[in-house]
Amino acid sequence: MNTTNPLTANGSDRLFKSERAQSVPSRVLHLRRVSAVVSENEVISLGLPFGKVTNLLMLRAKNQAFLEMASEEAAVAMVNYYAAAPAHLRNQPIYIQFSNHRQLKTDNLPNQARAQAALQAVNALPGAPMHAGNMVAAGGAGPVTGVEGGGPPPPGHSTAVLRIIVENLFYPVSLEVLHQIFTKFGTVLKIITFTRNNQFQALLQYSDAQNAHNAKMSLDGQNIYNACCTLRVEYSKLTSLNVKYNNDKSRDFTRLDLPSGDQQPMDPGMTFAPGIISSPYGAGFAPAMAFQQGGGLAMQTMPAPLSLSASVSRMSLAHGAGPPLGHAVLLVSNLNPEAVNPQSLFILFGVYGDVYRVKILFNKKENALVQMADGTQAQLAMSHLNGQRLHGKTIRVTLSRHQSVQLPREGQEDQGLTKDYSGSPLHRFKKPGSKNFQNIFPPSATLHLSNIPPSITDEMLKDLFSSSGYSVKAFKFFQKDRKMALIQLASVEEAIQALIDLHNHDLSENHHLRVSFSKSTI
Repeated sequence: MNTTNPLTANGSDRLFKSERAQSVPSRVLHLRRVSAVVSENEVISLGLPFGKVTNLLMLRAKNQAFLEMASEEAAVAMVNYYAAAPAHLRNQPIYIQFSNHRQLKTDNLPNQARAQAALQAVNALPGAPMHAGNMVAAGGAGPVTGVEGGGPPPPGHSTAVLRIIVENLFYPVSLEVLHQIFTKFGTVLKIITFTRNNQFQALLQYSDAQNAHNAKMSLDGQNIYNACCTLRVEYSKLTSLNVKYNNDKSRDFTRLDLPSGDQQPMDPGMTFAPGIISSPYGAGFAPAMAFQQGGGLAMQTMPAPLSLSASVSRMSLAHGAGPPLGHAVLLVSNLNPEAVNPQSLFILFGVYGDVYRVKILFNKKENALVQMADGTQAQLAMSHLNGQRLHGKTIRVTLSRHQSVQLPREGQEDQGLTKDYSGSPLHRFKKPGSKNFQNIFPPSATLHLSNIPPSITDEMLKDLFSSSGYSVKAFKFFQKDRKMALIQLASVEEAIQALIDLHNHDLSENHHLRVSFSKSTI
C-alpha cells in the first residue's frame, strides 16, 4: 500500500490530480480559480471570519490553494457561507470545497516560507483567534474559535446583542459593511438595520457575549471612514434577535432559507446568489477581509479609507466590496406610472447628488433609470431612498447594469420620458466641496427650508404648504437666521412629495425656496 502523504514534497501534483469535489467535511479546504497574483494573506483572509487558519498551501501554477482550518466545524461554516455567497479575490470568484485530505503536512515543501510568515503575522494580531470551543458557527455547525479581547463583559451585560448607531452618516453604511467590520471579533449570527430619530442604527447578535464585549470595547467611538460615519456601540437589552426576512435590512446568517419579504424587481442582467442579501452594493459579497501593507482599512467604493482602531487596522474590505466609482446609474422600480415624471425623480434624487439624466422606460413606466454624477452619489441616493413611499407606492432602488442613460435618437418616439439635466442650474452639489454634502439626511417628516426672504412670514409659508394639500403639524424659524425654518408635515411620504412640489418655488424675485430633509424635529 502506498503510504506517501499526498501533501509531502513529492506529492503536490498527485494531490491536485486526485482532488475531487467532496461532500464529506474536512478541515482542509480546496480553493480553485485563485489568481497567481493573489497573496497568501488574501487567501488566509477568507477563512479568518470563521476561525483560526492553521496551514496554507499555494499552488500558483495551477491557480489552486489548500487552506487548513483549526476545526472541522469552522471549515463547514466557511463552505456553507461561501456556497451561497461566492468569495471574490481580485474581482475573481473563488470556488471552495472540502478536500479529500484530512490534514496539510507542508514541512518539506519548497516555497512555504511566505505562507508560514503570513500565518504567523495573522495569529500575532490583536483579536486573532486563539482557542476552539466557545463559539457557534453560522449555520449551526458547532464550535469554532474564539478571540482575545478586553476581559469578560461587565456584570449585567452578558448579552451577545449589540446596539449600533452610526453618527455623521456622510457615506451610506450597509448591512454588509457592518458584517465585514464586526465579524473580525467573532461569528455574527444576525443583523437588523433600521432608521430611528433620523439615525441609521442596527442590532447585531454574536454567537456569545464575549465576542460582543470585545467588539464594543474596540469599535465604540471609531470612524468607519475618515472623519465620518462614527460608530456608537452599546449593549442591547435584548438577548436574541428574531429575523423574519433575509434582505438588505435584516439578515439571519444561520438561516439561508428565510424569504426576502417584499420582493424587489431586478434590473435585467443583474444576478443575485440564492438566499443572499440584495445588497446596495450588489449581490452576494462575502465577509472576506484582506491585509494590506502599511495598515489602514480601505473600501474601494469610497473616496476615503476606513480608519478603525488598531485591532482591525490591517484589514481591507476591498476585493468585491462594491461597485466601481463610475457605476452611477440606478434602477428605480415599483413607481406609480400615473404620477411619476422625470422632473419629480430629478428633484427627489437630486437631494443626494447631481442627477444628469432620467429615463422612464417606455414600455414599463413603473421603472426608471436615474444617472447620478458618480458612484458615490448613486450609493447615497440608493441608501436613503430605497424602500421609501412615493405617489402611494414603495419604490425600490438598485444599481443598474447600464453605465449611462442613452438619449433617444432623433425622430425616436419618447413621449418626453427621457430628460437630460446635465446643465441644470438646480444641481445642489455642483460646487466642489459644497457644504450641502454635510447636510444629507434620510427622508423625514420634517423639512428644512432655506433662502427665505425677509418679507415672508411663518403664516405665508404654512399657507403655501397647506394650500398645496399638505398637513402642517408644526413650524418654526431659526432663531439666529430667519432665512431658514423647519416645517413638520403629517408623514415622511407627504414630506417627500412636498419637497418635490415646492423645492425651487418662487417666493419673490431672486428668492427660490430651497427644501431639504431635516435631521431635527420640532
